[in-house]
Amino acid sequence: MPRFAKIGLVLFLNFLLVVLAVQAAHLAPNPDAVIGVWKNGEGTGMIQIYKKSDNKYYGRLVWLKVPNNPDGTPRTDVNNPDESKRKVKLKGLENMREFTYAGENKWENGKIYDPKNGSDYSCEMTLTDPNTLEVRGFIGVSLFGRTDVWKRQIAKK
Repeated sequence: MPRFAKIGLVLFLNFLLVVLAVQAAHLAPNPDAVIGVWKNGEGTGMIQIYKKSDNKYYGRLVWLKVPNNPDGTPRTDVNNPDESKRKVKLKGLENMREFTYAGENKWENGKIYDPKNGSDYSCEMTLTDPNTLEVRGFIGVSLFGRTDVWKRQIAKK
């Protein structure tokens, strides 16, 4: 092999190692990697995920594609089975709670509330890349559930 070809091969392999190291660093286990604002798969809402003092992760609705009713009033949690909560505004509603970091970019043992049907589900989240979050809601075991793919959003001021 000519000398220049060997140098080129060495440079290419070094470049490849640097690229792989940068990618690995982006997906390195980080319990707080899930913190941020995420748009749901339907594009109808954005959820801000944050950590509370109990070291668990929670989420609240911070944006709705349709924030108001036809009469101009803010949308409320009309499908909540608890009648006393049906006047609570959807924007700002804490709909995710008590997730714990399980390692390997996975958060488990959480609950997610779906205001469309007023139901609460067990939930787990998996970060598949820095900007993609798989959110799986289920009843009982995760085999019986549904996964939604959320995308990280740039914070808007």
